[in-house]
Amino acid sequence: MTWTQKRVLTWRTEMGLRNPDSKSTTQKKTSGPRLGSIRRGQAVNTYGVGAMVAIEDQSFVVGGLDEWRFGDTQPIHEPRLQNRLGVKEFRPPPTEERKQNKAIGVRRFPLMHSCPECKDLKEYREFGATPSKNKCGCGSALIPSRFVIACPNGHLDDFPYWDWLHRKNEPREGPHNLQMKNDGSSASLRSVVVSCSCGHTKSLEGAFAKTALQALGITCRGKRPWLGRHATEAGCEQVVRTLQRGSSAAWFAVNRSSLSIPPWSNTLNKFVERNFSWLEGLALLSNAEEALATQPAVKESPFAPKDIVAAVLERKALADEESVDSDDVAPMEAFDDFRMAEYDPLYFGTTKSDGGDDFESTSSPDARSVLLPSGIARSMQVKRLREVRALEAFTRIEPPDAVADKKRLASLARDEKNWLPAIEVLGEGVFLSLDAALVADWEGRERVRHRAGKIQERHEKALHNSAMRRGETGITDVRSPIDARFVLAHTLAHTLINEWSLEAGYPAASLRERLYVSDSRVGLLVYTATSDSAGSLGGLVAQGTHTGLGESLRAAMERISWCSQDPPCMEAEAAGTDSLNLAACYACVMLPESSCETNNTFLDRALLIGEPGYPGTGFFEGF
Repeated sequence: MTWTQKRVLTWRTEMGLRNPDSKSTTQKKTSGPRLGSIRRGQAVNTYGVGAMVAIEDQSFVVGGLDEWRFGDTQPIHEPRLQNRLGVKEFRPPPTEERKQNKAIGVRRFPLMHSCPECKDLKEYREFGATPSKNKCGCGSALIPSRFVIACPNGHLDDFPYWDWLHRKNEPREGPHNLQMKNDGSSASLRSVVVSCSCGHTKSLEGAFAKTALQALGITCRGKRPWLGRHATEAGCEQVVRTLQRGSSAAWFAVNRSSLSIPPWSNTLNKFVERNFSWLEGLALLSNAEEALATQPAVKESPFAPKDIVAAVLERKALADEESVDSDDVAPMEAFDDFRMAEYDPLYFGTTKSDGGDDFESTSSPDARSVLLPSGIARSMQVKRLREVRALEAFTRIEPPDAVADKKRLASLARDEKNWLPAIEVLGEGVFLSLDAALVADWEGRERVRHRAGKIQERHEKALHNSAMRRGETGITDVRSPIDARFVLAHTLAHTLINEWSLEAGYPAASLRERLYVSDSRVGLLVYTATSDSAGSLGGLVAQGTHTGLGESLRAAMERISWCSQDPPCMEAEAAGTDSLNLAACYACVMLPESSCETNNTFLDRALLIGEPGYPGTGFFEGF
């Protein structure tokens, strides 16, 4: 085993997974034996509630929040995001400790298994297998079904092998013992053959067609196995689709994130948030300051009762506001007022901060002596920042989009909770604001409007098609918010991440973008997005000096002026998912998926460096 392999294994022991349906002699029945482990961040981004996870030769679905065991885990507070999502707190995924019952529950799924030796195909329990013995009666290890079915409302179920094999409405009386064989004739589904003791035989060819199951009269049963065998939602009318068990379409996280910004990032408000449950009542008294002065926690704090009262009242006012995220449609984050509230603190910076604050944004030391590159209005060094990233819900089949009805977001728990799982990331970054006047002049050019218009038109078509596939026929006029300034800011962020990953020694996957776009403002934040050592090297902040920015921007524009896939890349009329890119590919501006807000769509490097034959297309043309 190499050192790298040991390091990965060490990281993977951060969080335990337990099966709540099995018994254990050393743990409570609700916990079950330890099965495996995943990293904390994966429980929010990759293997959250409702996602399927393979553990050795077995398959499970991550259980609902009802199955999470935290022990004495300290909650995470972020007032703005709490208000937006309507919860009182966030909780980090539990880390496993031997002395405490901390773990995330998982449930076996899919239930259908097959034996590679005797070829039998039936539910796991019918084989006589147990949680500690995943074997058929013949002694062979059982194999979880490769195929499952799901619907756009998030429901998940076993593949209906019996219904696939038999005719519609055929009676089920009599023994129907299924077997699955692979005749080896090809690598396609045609070679996967299911047979029944009643004589029926059929391959799985065509099972992945969009309406294959609907044509057989197979409808969604509203199954939610992550919440339990009987946690079924009635009345779902969505069309079910066949998926591979490990398909990326089987689970899409709906994440919401927020930066801790003043005043919520300072030490006073952090103290108030931790103790808000009892401070709120005292702060409303007529003699609030005197009452607070007698409290031991206040006496031990460095804050004056008067300041605490003011902070509590400010926090209460935020809590009493209507949830920012209460509408039925989830807008793109970059255009959202919630996101834009972070713009001013980043742009104007902090005048003072102490060691306990979570946010510090300052101008470059050479700001008075060195001019910024043309097109950049301001560069700020964000020396400290804290991002809280929460898992609100998830979807299946299709990722959440700008017109997604929130009714299709799958629930994380059987009972309503006043908390959500989340992680916090402490790091650094560089904030850039583009010159509004130059952007306005540039986006008015005919060729710029033409290229951005192509992307916008295709996005609207993709949104409309997605809504129609989900049966949301009431949506007729779908408007995309994507415009030239968004594509400009987005492509610039990708270009700088690629450049800074080379200059500052960061892996590109450890950097992340955060976009701010409105009619009068265009900004972008490039920041460290991981909680490992790469988040505290200090090298990213150094890229925000006026001198450093000018050099890196010049090198970045030169680097993307030629792509190894040119001329096809630059001349492409459509590229990427749903044709939502133009001149963009993995050889020039595309990034690891974890670094991009929009899954590597809405990119066009021609809007940065120009397009051959059309002078003036690029915002940084001739830089």
